[in-house]
Amino acid sequence: QVQLVESGGGLVQAGGSLRLSCAASGSIFKTSVMGWFRQAPGKQRELVALISSGGVTNYADSVKGRFTVSRDNTKNTVYLQMNSLAPEDTAVYYCRQWSGTYDYWGQGTQVTVSS
Repeated sequence: QVQLVESGGGLVQAGGSLRLSCAASGSIFKTSVMGWFRQAPGKQRELVALISSGGVTNYADSVKGRFTVSRDNTKNTVYLQMNSLAPEDTAVYYCRQWSGTYDYWGQGTQVTVSS
């Protein structure tokens, strides 16, 4: 059973930065797509960024140019560097690991951006 453990969330002022980390257990990390999703109160969960096993990235339009997703296959960890944070980035951020045959989610980490 894969476990995903997110860390790095917290409270930050608008314009600030945070770096989220997601550590994955198991041996399938290298072949998995890894992604970050977020869910704000009263809203649906949405994709923020993803990175393929080969390092190809994709971002939501709302975070392009501000967020950067990366992965370290030697540490089974995916990162989300978030810069120029705005109050509308406030949400619970979830890590996801998936392929065609499995789909795992972390427990989420709260990010709160104050104005």
